[in-house]
Amino acid sequence: MADAKQASDLYVGTKDVDERFRFDEARLTDYLNEHVDGFCGPMTVSQFKGGQSNPTYKIETPNAAYVLRRKPPGELLPSAHAVDREYRVISALHATGFPVPKTYALCEDVDIVGTMFFVMECVDGRVFWNGTLPDQTKAFRTGVYEGMADTLAQLHQIDYKAAGLEDFGRPGNYFARQINRWSKQYRASATQDVAAMDKLMDWLPGNIPSDDSVSLVHGDISMTNMMFHPVDPRVVAVLDWEISTVGHPLGDLTYNMLSWYAPPVPGATTSLRDIDHKGLGIPTEEEYVRWYCERTGRDGIENMAYYKAYNLFRLAAILQGILGRVRDGTASNANASDMAARVAPLANTGWEFALQAGAV
Repeated sequence: MADAKQASDLYVGTKDVDERFRFDEARLTDYLNEHVDGFCGPMTVSQFKGGQSNPTYKIETPNAAYVLRRKPPGELLPSAHAVDREYRVISALHATGFPVPKTYALCEDVDIVGTMFFVMECVDGRVFWNGTLPDQTKAFRTGVYEGMADTLAQLHQIDYKAAGLEDFGRPGNYFARQINRWSKQYRASATQDVAAMDKLMDWLPGNIPSDDSVSLVHGDISMTNMMFHPVDPRVVAVLDWEISTVGHPLGDLTYNMLSWYAPPVPGATTSLRDIDHKGLGIPTEEEYVRWYCERTGRDGIENMAYYKAYNLFRLAAILQGILGRVRDGTASNANASDMAARVAPLANTGWEFALQAGAV
């Protein structure tokens, strides 16, 4: 099980802006005055501790607080750090009533802060880094997990075409495209040899289940990317939409469920594999799947072992990408290198699920 207090210390809250990611604050002030309704300085700028992919800042003024999210400087992997896509999907979802921050402006002029960025509201809430919610009551824990299942089901039932996102991704063949994408990015970022990753990259493309459902997907929809109400167990904002697209809802669901089946490795999200689910008020994996199915009208989910193998492979590739940026000097989180130890255990467990799904 991960040290949740350590994770909270590393990733929660703000810090002084890292020297690598400083910018001309006067120039930004001029831009915000012109493009954000109601903006009125003076402003102070700090950097959120998390957000190792895209540097994220808190902009505070006497009357309001904002969040600025930007591409990192330096040479980047193709299609990565798509803050313009993130801005677009958050804006569209906010109009549907889905819990995301209100957006204010997208700036593609790299002369303002050095890279493309967007500005959104700073939502009041809290993020839970320990999935066992040790400081909460049994009923509150159940409510948090029900809130997470509600939010995931709500997302997957949004009519993305009506929301103006018809061209946000290609419907169909989601897993084939994702496996190809993350295999390429894994190889481009590789800093170590992991045999299980090679096996997964060979086996996954030829064994995709026939279910080809389509929905809007977040791509990284974990509890730590959900902000909950300051008092109630309800989601008030889903964050970090960088890799969202039109895709397969079961990819999102089984990613969201990683805590139930991923290996408990240092730095990972809290493991829910060996806990007293009933005593804590936290659903078992089977109960959580049933909640999701009830909310989305599904009778059940087949081929779970495949989806688990896929998501462990994908997460290993994502973490390897972060490690590659550490190597290249473009990672925006000083703790990103700690993730290197997680790649092989994730891949090895992924291959175990592939074996359950019929791999030889």
